[in-house]
Amino acid sequence: MRVVKRDGRKVDYERNKIIIAIQKANDEVEPEEQITEEQMYNIVASIENRGADEMQVEDIQDIIEQKLMAARKFVLAKTYIIYRYSREMVRKANTTDDSIMSLIRNSNKDVMEENSNKNATIASTQRDLIAGEVSKDLTKRILLPEKIVKAHEDGALHFHDADYFLQSIFNCCLINIGDMLENGTVMNGKLIESPKSFQVACNVMTQIVSSVASSQYGGQSVDVRHLGRYLRKSIDKYRKRYMDKYEGKLDEDTIEQLIHDRIQDELKSGVQTIQYQINTLMTTNGQSPFVTLFLNLDKDDEYIEENAMIIEEILRQRLEGIKNEKGVYVTPAFPKLIYVLDEHNCLKGGKYDYITRLAVKCSSKRLYPDYISAKKMRENYEGNVFSCMGCRSFLSPWKDENGAYKWEGRFNQGVVSLNLPQIGILAEGNKEKFWQLLEERLSLCFEALMCRHHSLEGTLSNVSPIHWQYGAIARLKKNETIDKLLHDGYSTISLGYIGLYEVTKLMTGKSHTETEGTEFALKVMNRLRQATDIWKQETGLGFGLYGTPAESLCYRFARIDKEKFGEIKDVTDKGYYTNSYHVDVREKIDAFSKFQFESQFQNISSGGAISYVEIPNMRNNLEALEELVKFIYDNIQYAEFNTKSDYCHECGFDGEILINDNMEWECPQCHNKDQSKMNVTRRTCGYLGENFWNVGKTKEIKSRVLHI
Repeated sequence: MRVVKRDGRKVDYERNKIIIAIQKANDEVEPEEQITEEQMYNIVASIENRGADEMQVEDIQDIIEQKLMAARKFVLAKTYIIYRYSREMVRKANTTDDSIMSLIRNSNKDVMEENSNKNATIASTQRDLIAGEVSKDLTKRILLPEKIVKAHEDGALHFHDADYFLQSIFNCCLINIGDMLENGTVMNGKLIESPKSFQVACNVMTQIVSSVASSQYGGQSVDVRHLGRYLRKSIDKYRKRYMDKYEGKLDEDTIEQLIHDRIQDELKSGVQTIQYQINTLMTTNGQSPFVTLFLNLDKDDEYIEENAMIIEEILRQRLEGIKNEKGVYVTPAFPKLIYVLDEHNCLKGGKYDYITRLAVKCSSKRLYPDYISAKKMRENYEGNVFSCMGCRSFLSPWKDENGAYKWEGRFNQGVVSLNLPQIGILAEGNKEKFWQLLEERLSLCFEALMCRHHSLEGTLSNVSPIHWQYGAIARLKKNETIDKLLHDGYSTISLGYIGLYEVTKLMTGKSHTETEGTEFALKVMNRLRQATDIWKQETGLGFGLYGTPAESLCYRFARIDKEKFGEIKDVTDKGYYTNSYHVDVREKIDAFSKFQFESQFQNISSGGAISYVEIPNMRNNLEALEELVKFIYDNIQYAEFNTKSDYCHECGFDGEILINDNMEWECPQCHNKDQSKMNVTRRTCGYLGENFWNVGKTKEIKSRVLHI
């Protein structure tokens, strides 16, 4: 017999659970009110003798109560009813007290370290985190079906951002910054007209970014090419001013030099405004805006020359860094930068190769920018090139009523991620059982994602005017619902996944980089993609498969599974799962081969994908890095560099952070012990091995791959 639980799950019938429940009630009453062991088993027999294939758990409990009443054990029946009710109350009890108090005491490590962009000791940030704990509690007890909550807590899936689920806000977006700058916007009830200069445009853009960040929980991306128009306006303004003032008094070359010098000053000041405002503004959720700048030199853009100047200046200032409170130049966390490689800047003799060389130099010191290959992206997205959102999820192609592709002004409704290794553990090597379990888990993920979708339906544009009324996403009327933006694929909704390497290892005994393992891994990936495609067809919603870039989730899933199933070689014994489709950090693979291998998964995971390589000594190997950038352009859509070097944001130390006698990270230069102010490469054991460059005629890069 199978028992149907309150959350809809079906589990095997267990006689002992009934005996234990009756016995607990029996122990609480006077001897004359108790029933004998034989009577207990008679009750159990009355349940089993019904011959049902499955029974509801409530029906079983009702039978027990009826049998106790029939035996005239009224006090015992009442005690059992109270026990049953108290168990129900435990399931729905408030769970926030301990978590909130531990936040105040700075001891809630799970919450405090979940977002590296939040300083959890600051009062304003703590307010947001406290509100998040209340939201998570209400979400688990009231808003979500019990089976989704149970699946989340068991690590079967991860319901992302439950701390914001209480409100009608969404994940991440591509701001329609071009429309907002050209047609104006409104912030805090004040009209902001179209800027007349580059400096003002930069200032308005950062104010928009801050306002947008305060009313959503994910990242946002801005295409900086829209600033080219305003740099042109400044150029034209100064040309007119200096020609009116100096024509006939100074020669043309001198006037042009004056114009150039003035524009360079404004260009530098405008980019500084972007960089410093983004890093100094604090949003209402207690953090800097989670923003990405998209650096794309579009050959069809009439302002491409102005945009080349802007992108060059952005990279120069990122290379320099920002001074911390001690006056040391450090690497800012934001804005994140994505640089697009195209025919004219892919280091093959193009006009803008000089900017790409600056980007590579910036990557070698500051780890940014990331790189998108326009060539590969056009292959995957119907000839289009566009930014991912701040969370690194990608939109699906969508056309407006005129048949034109639209990317900016669209958003992601939310994410649910699947724990693939846990399915492999439960399947115990049985492929038939694996695929059956995968189908069950996909069904759960679909239901959880639909909870995300339904929670946004009926939302009024009034909840965030900057998003819905004044152009960041749309220009809806007041009191109009956002429903039309939730359907027909306008916005996306994402199925994430963790641990393709581990599940392949469990089911085939091979890594997914080996032939047999690759075949299985691709089959799993294609099934996940097929699921999102089917959901999209059936619902009209923009489902997509998304390689979740959630480092903390890799650890959470692994921790849960280790507690449940113990240490499993190459799976739970590492303390982490490998993110999405990535190659395991311990495999010996060079950077070129890693990108080449992982590229085959990116076009399947079109709702979001990024690949990393970890490279030591980047600053001393610019020539080799340039070779790798060329390789990215021809072979993989989206890639990023990491380095073995640690980094201290307190003093700018760039070397290996030490572990002191108290097992704490400590900068050897300034003795900073606050890991939130360090970049520390993950060490899975004391041995780091030898990482080295072998820069020969083939420019081959050999490196042990790490994910930071």
